[in-house]
Amino acid sequence: MYFDNGQVKVDPKNDAQLLARAEKAKTVDGYVIEVKRYASTSGSASLNQRLSEDRAGNVTNILLQKGHVPLTRMLAPGAMGEAPQVGNDKSAEGQTGNRRVMVRVLRNKAIAGI
Repeated sequence: MYFDNGQVKVDPKNDAQLLARAEKAKTVDGYVIEVKRYASTSGSASLNQRLSEDRAGNVTNILLQKGHVPLTRMLAPGAMGEAPQVGNDKSAEGQTGNRRVMVRVLRNKAIAGI
């Protein structure tokens, strides 16, 4: 999921995708959800760190409140700030790719009893 420059609010059009991911996760024995967030290098490093934290917090809140994912199934969100960059930050397209939140469903074998 991608964000506009300086924005932290999740576009409502992404809610359905997040909620579908939450429902799919619930079918996996021992699931946990990881939320990692990133920022482009536009602006100061401290601002970008804060932006990445706020973006993941908003995504996590949707998963908790609307997706009814128990907090015990959420990993502590990781704020990655400006690193690592996946796109060329010298272009608008590259910057857009760097302003993202990744949501992954993982399987904890200990929880699953494997």
